[in-house]
Amino acid sequence: MSSNPVAETVASLMPRARAELTELVAFRSVADFEQFPRSESEAAANWVADALRAEGFQDVALLDTPDGTQSVYGYLPGPEGAKTVLLYAHYDVQPPLDEAGWQTPPFELTEREDGRWYGRGAADCKGGLLMHLLALRALKADGGIPVHVKFIAEGSEEQGTGGLERYAEAHPGLLDANAVVIGDAGNFRTGLPTVTATLRGMTMLRVRIDTLEGNLHSGQFGGAAPDALAALIRVLDSLRAKDGSTTIDGLTPDASWEGLAYDEEQFRKDAKVLDGVELIGDGTVADRIWARPAVTVLGIDCPPVVGATPSVQASARALVSLRVPPGIDAAEANKLLRAHIEAHTPWGARVSIEQIGQGQPFSADTTSPAYAAMAEAMAVAYPGQEMQYAGQGGSIPLCNTLASLYPHAEILLIGLSEPAAQIHAVNESVSPQELERLSITEALFLRNYAAS
Repeated sequence: MSSNPVAETVASLMPRARAELTELVAFRSVADFEQFPRSESEAAANWVADALRAEGFQDVALLDTPDGTQSVYGYLPGPEGAKTVLLYAHYDVQPPLDEAGWQTPPFELTEREDGRWYGRGAADCKGGLLMHLLALRALKADGGIPVHVKFIAEGSEEQGTGGLERYAEAHPGLLDANAVVIGDAGNFRTGLPTVTATLRGMTMLRVRIDTLEGNLHSGQFGGAAPDALAALIRVLDSLRAKDGSTTIDGLTPDASWEGLAYDEEQFRKDAKVLDGVELIGDGTVADRIWARPAVTVLGIDCPPVVGATPSVQASARALVSLRVPPGIDAAEANKLLRAHIEAHTPWGARVSIEQIGQGQPFSADTTSPAYAAMAEAMAVAYPGQEMQYAGQGGSIPLCNTLASLYPHAEILLIGLSEPAAQIHAVNESVSPQELERLSITEALFLRNYAAS
């Protein structure tokens, strides 16, 4: 790559990128303001806005979205008559989870012996912000940016609350573009250039079960008094078959993935499955994680073991997520999930269900000119490798909003969240080599696409 001026520029910018990513990771920008101060997210948003202004972006603005968070927008004009490309990433992050499980502080970017940079958001998706900036800087240093660039950095993607989607719908011209590069996906594995062709959608419900006016002594009343926690466990267990497959009444669980295969042993390593523990579900791994619905219990409100009293529980809650593959409407899946929970609540217990978030699945048109331009770029940035197509089990609801608002737009998903990055888990990290290669890729893509 050293003979390529763009590659040389990106390589020279990597120390600066590390310093900037260190600053970004330091913001505890979790968009759950009951857990983390709003000021942390606002500071991260202002950092992004300042970075865009420094690169010459116009109309830089902090957009107040309907969910109470801020997205950062900027516009960088290119040559007259040029195409417009929208670059997307998000600056909000997942909570660090168990900080004791981190080998280094989660909000301090730290290089470890393996050469990776560790910190919450390093890959998902603050690294994606840096990828966009590096690509633009490299082009500016090598003849200029050949397209008009719109830049949007979301502030609540991890919460699934839909703020930017609703804002875009209310301002339909704002994000219009010929092509969209979503910097929130990742290569199938480190060093294998990959575009994500499909995304599962999602629906998320908060389920509450009530059985008693108050807790009761388990010795005096246990055995006849209906236990809300036991009822909730029954409901949650009904969502899975014996082999762990998702079983929701009326929801088809047997679709197949027709693309890049995912070796089962490699998946076990990527997922860090403990020795002797079986994978769940049936079909291929790719079927299970990219083509089929998958339910997950994200949390349960119940008494902790430490300090628990001998009581029959009057009330219990759970947060339930359902990932919805392409081909299934998320709204319909939501109805089926709600109906299933209600039908499987035992003993006449009172069940209430609250909608928390929802997003449709996404499937890209991989035959478009933008994909050809990306394939050419990846072949240069990853010598000897051809671009691969993969699915992603996660959800980016904005993709469907953009596809609906701008049916002419070509949408591509790349990014730094390859399996070793362990996004959403403790010890999240980014590969600096991947950051460098994908920044080169994006710069070359913009040049190729402008000429297509």
